[in-house]
Amino acid sequence: MELLQFTSSPLLHGSSKFINSPEFYKSKLSNLKKPPTTTFRCCNHPNKTSHFANSKAFENVTKNLVIRASKSAELETAVIKKPQSQRFQVSKGYPTPFGATLRDGGVNFSIFSSNAVSATLCLITLSDLQENKVTEEIALDSFANKTGDVWHVFLKGDFKDMLYGYKFDGKFSPQEGHYFDPTKIVLDPYAKAVISRAQFGVLGPDENCWPQMACLVPTPEDEFDWEGDLPLKYPQRDLIIYEVHVRGFTRHESSKSEHPGTYLDEKNSIIGLQSKGISAGHLILCRTSHFVPLVKEIKHLPPPNPQNDSSTSILFFDLSLRKDLGINCLELMPCHEFNELEYFSYNSVLGDYKVNFWGYSTINYFSPMIRYSSAGIRNCGHDAINEFKLLVKEAHKRGIEVVMDVVFNHTVEGNDKGPILSFRGVDNSVYYMLAPKGEFYNYSGCGNTFNCNHPVVRQFIVDCLRYWVTEMHVDGFRFDLASIMTRGSSLWDSVNVYGIPIEGDLLTTGTPLRSPPLIDLISNDPILRGVKLIAEAWDTGGLYQVGIFPHWGIWSEWNGKYRDIVRQFIKGTDGFAGAFAECLCGSPNLYQEGGRKPWNSINFVCAHDGFSLADLVSYNKKHNLANGEDNNDGETHNNSWNCGQGVPMISMGDEYGHTKGGNNNTYCHDNDINYFRWDKKEESKSDFFRFCCLLTKFRHECESLGLSDFPTADRLQWHGHAPGLPDWSDKSRFVAFTLIDSVKGEIYVAFNASHLPVIISLPKRPGYRWEPLVDTSKPEPFDFLSSDLPAKEIAIKQYAPFLDANLYPMLSYSSIILLLSPDENA
Repeated sequence: MELLQFTSSPLLHGSSKFINSPEFYKSKLSNLKKPPTTTFRCCNHPNKTSHFANSKAFENVTKNLVIRASKSAELETAVIKKPQSQRFQVSKGYPTPFGATLRDGGVNFSIFSSNAVSATLCLITLSDLQENKVTEEIALDSFANKTGDVWHVFLKGDFKDMLYGYKFDGKFSPQEGHYFDPTKIVLDPYAKAVISRAQFGVLGPDENCWPQMACLVPTPEDEFDWEGDLPLKYPQRDLIIYEVHVRGFTRHESSKSEHPGTYLDEKNSIIGLQSKGISAGHLILCRTSHFVPLVKEIKHLPPPNPQNDSSTSILFFDLSLRKDLGINCLELMPCHEFNELEYFSYNSVLGDYKVNFWGYSTINYFSPMIRYSSAGIRNCGHDAINEFKLLVKEAHKRGIEVVMDVVFNHTVEGNDKGPILSFRGVDNSVYYMLAPKGEFYNYSGCGNTFNCNHPVVRQFIVDCLRYWVTEMHVDGFRFDLASIMTRGSSLWDSVNVYGIPIEGDLLTTGTPLRSPPLIDLISNDPILRGVKLIAEAWDTGGLYQVGIFPHWGIWSEWNGKYRDIVRQFIKGTDGFAGAFAECLCGSPNLYQEGGRKPWNSINFVCAHDGFSLADLVSYNKKHNLANGEDNNDGETHNNSWNCGQGVPMISMGDEYGHTKGGNNNTYCHDNDINYFRWDKKEESKSDFFRFCCLLTKFRHECESLGLSDFPTADRLQWHGHAPGLPDWSDKSRFVAFTLIDSVKGEIYVAFNASHLPVIISLPKRPGYRWEPLVDTSKPEPFDFLSSDLPAKEIAIKQYAPFLDANLYPMLSYSSIILLLSPDENA
């Protein structure tokens, strides 16, 4: 590096521009009567000076000069700094695209940082990473290797087993929002894989929970054979979603998985779920822990080759899903890279260690969770990426879409006491929502808030979503705490965001926006607007947008109001009969006025965070002592006590009655509390699991239970204890309706949420009679009178005295489904 100082500069007096061209100096020098003498001082020899006139030597020097002129006669210091490397050919590179990209026989590295004053590319072999060493550092020149706020460099050479990271220097001033630390190697936000520890839950060297991490460098061998895979594009109204945790799904020994808790066994569990009864259509990715077994959950078959063996394992999962549960959408919990040892600590209650099991604490949004793969860090993460792709490809082959649960509301870096891993060390004040004195806004409840509507950050999010759709072939996204994505960014400025001032715009940081730029960008993106977009329409800062989330006509929502109302009505709370009826119709009170449809409502009663379905009806209060927090964590408003229009969602394990012992916040347990129990599922084949499978099959068969619009009086009629007389009073515990169905003819559905039994009068249909299909008060298998039930006719005859009189006896806390059939005696 040479530091050049120029004096005697009448040529550029008063200029404030950067001048890079030697021709500029030639033209100016030629206008002088006498060539001026220019003096420069070399930083390596500060006492040595040289003099050039208008000569070839001067021309050669100026080829590499970048000169900043000042308003005085003195020119400012200029720096010549050509990046050097012993291993690679180095050139200035290109500012786009961001990340590490193959091109022109080499790799281009590009990263945004507007506030850093220097940047260094750190190259690290896999072996050096494990010894906490840097293999080579390449300092980037702030002129040659920087365009605008983007640092870049292009390298040619051998990248085998090579990883990378960056060091940035600048202010370390938390009160100004800056955390630059040149001693820290930080991750590229656009890295396609993050490498650190190889195995889930295993400490790093010296029992380190946070060993150095580094980023994958792409190679020409990264090609994956998609075998012509294309998106399935199912209409959302046809979906039945299954929320599943990848590691938890196959980790228990009863899964008999060769690679338990991984992508491969997840792929085979796509088969396995179809052995459980999850059918055609949809795989949604949630917070998980291992992907290999999720691809391979087929007990009697060998593990598939990640590239070639695609049929054996998935087949079991697929056929069972379609045949039984009828699930066509798996919602896999977060699969982005996170650190499960984030709050690793001894749990004296259970005698094991607490981990981040759910994964809602992202390190990198482009990288799949490496320790969910059977390959781990082998091949620097390339194999892990291919395992995830295999999972998606095989899901699609079996008619199952894949949607990811994504967490763009906060990152693992937490508040000011958190680690410097990536975004904070790259440009903290850009990526996080900050108060004027540098404090972190905490709308996520996790220490920081992602600055989603900042121009750079919102483009980052869109780039990430596009990558998962185009490169990884996922079919959509469920956005955790999505309301944060509607809040104004730090230093909100309408001119900066919209290009013009807005009258009366006094918005401050975090203010909810009617037209959030990020949601606008996603909704109108030519790639993203065609995938499933599901919002968890609230955050922990008190913003609750169920029914009013900015939607552009295409966003769906986790219907939290559906969950709360259904729970309240079923347990017999006053005043919920009318609201419950609205839920059965797809919540038109929430979605109809805004132009949305029933399928924009994702209907759920239980999910990963909260009681399981079995615990919901078994416990009055939470029992979270096993979390080691004295039962102070978790929701206390559970609406617990000892299906209609919209898209239903089932949580993993509810189909066989999985219990978490009353724990409604199992985020920290990598054990049987969160593991799917394949043995319990087998035991329940004849009872609750059978009931769930038959019920989802019935829903698929009914045209009227998946309407493209809200039902009207033309096909829907409400009833009370007597036909046509519904009771919407506060004391009502009974809701019933009939629904015209083009396949089944007509359906009668009733819910008795009272502690008292009741005999109801049924609507008269001349020439027809009502026959029972479902009665939840009956013991299995008579709770669902399927066509293959040997004793079906005997069971129906037991109802005859009531049905002959057009009556039906309902026990307390039960529901029924009756079908209309021709009366042979009419």
